[in-house]
Amino acid sequence: MPIYDYQCASCGHQMEAIQKFSDSPLVDCPTCKAPELKKLLSMPGFRLKGNGWYETDFKTGAKKNLAGGDKAD
Repeated sequence: MPIYDYQCASCGHQMEAIQKFSDSPLVDCPTCKAPELKKLLSMPGFRLKGNGWYETDFKTGAKKNLAGGDKAD
Protein backbone atom coordinates (compact mmCIF):
# COMPACT_ATOMS: atom_id res chain seq x y z
CA MET A 1 0.00 0.00 0.00
CA PRO A 2 1.36 3.44 -0.88
CA ILE A 3 2.42 5.96 1.75
CA TYR A 4 1.39 9.52 0.86
CA ASP A 5 2.74 12.80 2.29
CA TYR A 6 0.30 15.60 3.09
CA GLN A 7 0.71 19.19 4.25
CA CYS A 8 -1.95 21.55 5.58
CA ALA A 9 -2.09 24.86 3.71
CA SER A 10 -3.63 26.50 6.76
CA CYS A 11 -1.35 25.55 9.68
CA GLY A 12 1.62 23.86 7.90
CA HIS A 13 1.18 20.49 9.64
CA GLN A 14 2.86 17.65 7.71
CA MET A 15 1.86 13.99 7.92
CA GLU A 16 2.07 10.62 6.20
CA ALA A 17 -0.92 8.40 5.44
CA ILE A 18 -1.08 4.79 4.28
CA GLN A 19 -3.88 4.56 1.72
CA LYS A 20 -5.08 2.35 -1.08
CA PHE A 21 -4.75 3.63 -4.65
CA SER A 22 -8.55 3.74 -4.79
CA ASP A 23 -8.95 5.84 -1.60
CA SER A 24 -9.91 9.48 -1.94
CA PRO A 25 -7.25 12.04 -0.92
CA LEU A 26 -7.49 13.30 2.65
CA VAL A 27 -8.74 16.88 3.04
CA ASP A 28 -9.26 17.59 6.77
CA CYS A 29 -6.18 18.48 8.83
CA PRO A 30 -6.02 16.46 12.09
CA THR A 31 -4.34 19.41 13.87
CA CYS A 32 -6.41 22.49 12.97
CA LYS A 33 -9.46 20.67 11.48
CA ALA A 34 -9.40 22.92 8.38
CA PRO A 35 -10.19 21.29 5.00
CA GLU A 36 -6.78 22.37 3.67
CA LEU A 37 -4.70 19.15 3.35
CA LYS A 38 -2.81 18.91 0.08
CA LYS A 39 -1.00 15.82 -1.21
CA LEU A 40 2.72 16.49 -1.65
CA LEU A 41 4.89 15.27 -4.49
CA SER A 42 7.46 13.05 -2.80
CA MET A 43 9.59 9.97 -3.26
CA PRO A 44 7.33 6.93 -3.55
CA GLY A 45 7.01 4.74 -0.51
CA PHE A 46 5.05 1.55 -0.02
CA ARG A 47 4.59 -1.24 2.46
CA LEU A 48 4.52 -4.91 1.49
CA LYS A 49 1.59 -6.50 3.25
CA GLY A 50 0.22 -10.02 3.30
CA ASN A 51 1.49 -13.56 2.99
CA GLY A 52 4.41 -14.55 0.81
CA TRP A 53 7.02 -11.85 1.52
CA TYR A 54 10.04 -13.80 2.70
CA GLU A 55 13.77 -13.08 2.81
CA THR A 56 14.46 -15.94 0.38
CA ASP A 57 11.87 -15.04 -2.29
CA PHE A 58 14.30 -13.63 -4.83
CA LYS A 59 17.62 -15.09 -3.72
CA THR A 60 19.47 -17.92 -5.39
CA GLY A 61 22.24 -20.36 -4.53
CA ALA A 62 24.41 -19.54 -1.49
CA LYS A 63 22.51 -16.30 -0.79
CA LYS A 64 19.51 -18.17 0.66
CA ASN A 65 18.95 -18.28 4.43
CA LEU A 66 20.85 -15.12 5.32
CA ALA A 67 19.27 -15.03 8.79
CA GLY A 68 21.19 -18.17 9.78
CA GLY A 69 19.89 -21.36 11.29
CA ASP A 70 20.32 -23.89 8.47
CA LYS A 71 23.78 -24.86 7.30
CA ALA A 72 24.56 -25.52 3.64
CA ASP A 73 25.22 -29.15 2.69
